[in-house]
Amino acid sequence: MAIPEQQAGLPLRQIPSVDELLQEPVIQKLLEAHPRWTVIEAVRETLEERRQKILALLREGSEAFVPDLSPLIGQVCRKVLHLARPSLRRVINATGVILHTNLGRAPLSSEALARLQEVAQHYSTLEFDLPQGARGSRQGHVQGLLTRLTGAEGALAVNNNAAAVLLSINTLAEGREVVVSRGELIEIGDSFRIPDVMRKAGAVLREVGTTNRTRLKDYEGAIGERTALLLKVHPSNFRIVGFTSDVLLADLVALGRGRALPVMIDMGSGAIADLAPFGLKGEPTVQETLRSGVDLITFSGDKLLGGPQAGLIVGKKLMIERLRKNPLARAVRIDKLSLAALEATLRGYLEGERGLGAIPALAMITCPLHEIEERAERVRAGLQARAHPSVRVTVEDQWSEVGGGALPAQGLPTYCVALQRSAVSPHRLEALLRDADPAVVARIKGEKVLLDMRTVREDEVGLLISAVGPILAGELGS
Repeated sequence: MAIPEQQAGLPLRQIPSVDELLQEPVIQKLLEAHPRWTVIEAVRETLEERRQKILALLREGSEAFVPDLSPLIGQVCRKVLHLARPSLRRVINATGVILHTNLGRAPLSSEALARLQEVAQHYSTLEFDLPQGARGSRQGHVQGLLTRLTGAEGALAVNNNAAAVLLSINTLAEGREVVVSRGELIEIGDSFRIPDVMRKAGAVLREVGTTNRTRLKDYEGAIGERTALLLKVHPSNFRIVGFTSDVLLADLVALGRGRALPVMIDMGSGAIADLAPFGLKGEPTVQETLRSGVDLITFSGDKLLGGPQAGLIVGKKLMIERLRKNPLARAVRIDKLSLAALEATLRGYLEGERGLGAIPALAMITCPLHEIEERAERVRAGLQARAHPSVRVTVEDQWSEVGGGALPAQGLPTYCVALQRSAVSPHRLEALLRDADPAVVARIKGEKVLLDMRTVREDEVGLLISAVGPILAGELGS
């Protein structure tokens, strides 16, 4: 309903202008403390919201009340703080999910961070061969490390594993058929699905078998003149149990050799360290997978490897060279910062136990349970000492997850600090933790908020207590 101009004019004219609000002493202090654009944006948003509220009241037939400046100035202050705070910022991961995709997956080691900072701040040998004084290859910084660690003939790094799969299929099978089991046509996150990646790569999908059972004869029957590649996808982010059958990679490799077809496997998480001694079984390593004779393996750099986001491809040298010469390789190439962190991470593996212990994701996976319990008791004591009488803080044994699509059917024993507050719902309490500085991301189980100490690192214990303590100490409504 249109509002007569004379009806809307008086209330709207009482709203201060942008310039008038900028002259207020409190706003002037904001201009001194924060970037000018954040203050101006906050003022404009606040005034526009006030204008729209007045118009909405008039449309409803209500009287439009224009408040004094104090509420407007308070709203501007809140908006400035929001705009001035970086959107991508640190959080404390108390969820117990080690490779939490939404929280950035694997945190980097101190060695990787040091190398990243050095390369970021200065010029580097990204594509320069110092001994020759000529152009070099960015792949040279990690290729030798990857082949040494895995035993592969060749290696290539791109910007993520989806890109590695895309590049590999485009190179080997563009315009031709790729044979893959129906039970392995997985979604790899954020609605990206293996069939979609294959289509974008220019290949024709040829499904074989059923969701739960695929046999070698299914692959054999699908091979024809247009077949270019046999593909396996490691179901790292789900498990099918019960009446199932699958084709061993070694058998598929033998079939490929007999029909002169390359065989590729997307391993997803791509473990290089054997996690079986720590109770995580069934996750093959890249090294043992290569021993099957497979031609290409693709896997992620920021999952079980514990490094930066990257897509890693290892396998037969001739295959890798074909991928390297594909023009698409430039579009998906890895950047210098990821390369620096990846090189440092790979070197950590070569240093043995000491180097592996410095990789945060692996350190969390392999952390002794008694250390997690001791950490939980210290956090419990620190929070209970600050907590309101209505707050109950206890330690419970629970289970953590590896996350990142790795080992979905398995968990790691852990200890959590459980928070309960009478008259305050767990959802309200969890939301308050996310609003802390730094934000604390926890999980809810029943009527409790759980802080999982497997993913809270030792150097974060004091920070966690400082962030959560005031929330538990204050007076809260329901």
